[in-house]
Amino acid sequence: MSAVKRTALAVASAALLLPTLVVPVTAAHADDKKPVSDNKPKPPPVMSTVGGERLGKPGTQVNLAPGVPVLPKALSGRSWIVADAESGQVLAAHNAHWRLAPASTLKMLFADTVLPRLPKDQTHTVKPEELTGIGSGSSAVGVKENHTYKVHDLWLGVFLRSGNDAVHVLTAMNGGLAKTVKDMNAHARELQAVDTKVVSPDGYDAPGQVSSAYDLTLIARSGMQKKDFREYASTVRARFPGGMKDGKREDFEIRSTNRLLTGDGVESPYPGIAGVKNGTTTHAGSTFTGVAQNGDRVLLVTVMNPQSDERHAVYQETARLFDWGFAAAGKVKPVGELVPPRSADLRSGKNAPPPGKSAKSPAPVQLASAESGSSGMGIALAVAGGVLVVLAGAVFLVNRRWPVPALSRRTPRR
Repeated sequence: MSAVKRTALAVASAALLLPTLVVPVTAAHADDKKPVSDNKPKPPPVMSTVGGERLGKPGTQVNLAPGVPVLPKALSGRSWIVADAESGQVLAAHNAHWRLAPASTLKMLFADTVLPRLPKDQTHTVKPEELTGIGSGSSAVGVKENHTYKVHDLWLGVFLRSGNDAVHVLTAMNGGLAKTVKDMNAHARELQAVDTKVVSPDGYDAPGQVSSAYDLTLIARSGMQKKDFREYASTVRARFPGGMKDGKREDFEIRSTNRLLTGDGVESPYPGIAGVKNGTTTHAGSTFTGVAQNGDRVLLVTVMNPQSDERHAVYQETARLFDWGFAAAGKVKPVGELVPPRSADLRSGKNAPPPGKSAKSPAPVQLASAESGSSGMGIALAVAGGVLVVLAGAVFLVNRRWPVPALSRRTPRR
């Protein structure tokens, strides 16, 4: 066979093989600069419709119209939501009801459930068995066995340092693991957070433990109505009891791991930020729920598991969604609503399921995996006047049936 014929045959063979060599990819995120394989976990085609039919659909849900700013391009979270904290309107969402591992954002539900049951001045001496079973690599505040703590101190450890050790002690004070898990799941049902299943109160990865951006936002909204919850969530730094030295109890400073609140490692906090909770685990990736005020507008944003390689992606994307939400509020038609608790809902007669039927259940659990990473990611943004906000005083009516405190500006708890 001549060299010309051999060359022609090789070219033809390569052409026939080419389709089998092409690896399917999806479009890369604008900021990622690399293709993303299409074998990544995908949201189920059918999800819960609590809060509105569109919130149960996969993909981004937003009503763009003349005068409404376009959504930020640099968004890679597997699930996110932007909602008005007072009216309950959901301004935009992406896979809002996708059940994903929640990481330490689940501590918001733990606090919303248990905090009202334990007086803040109550003291407790930690037993060794109360610090067993804490997951490997867990965040901790430094609780020591056989030392005595006030409930107030333990909650500071939960909110500021995401301390799983403090969660374990408070769980024991609440009657133990089984009771606390049962209490938290019951409270999730009361809040109509039907995507949420609690296995471990501290949010540490556990089989079947899931929540959603929608549910975490409901939970944050409920928690931020409680005065103590608001104060803990907005505290930047505090003193925490340490060990004994020369017959005296020492203490040490702890700082919040929420970089949008503290500005640690970045230029400054986000303007008007008032909490709420961040977290990172292997299954969850990075998750964050935050609340912030701009003028008279109060927004809640939740971002779960960003896929971008951008540094501090969970906070960067949260900040972009806050910026968009404040610019779009009052201009964009909502795609759904944050429902009130079941008891308030049933009293109003609205959003209650028909007789004999319950709220539509979400699709089977689907955990999204992610590489391990450190929690406490942040973003540099200016804060007007050098002040933050915390919830206080006045009362609003959510959908004219559920009262929520307003936000007022003041210097954060330091």
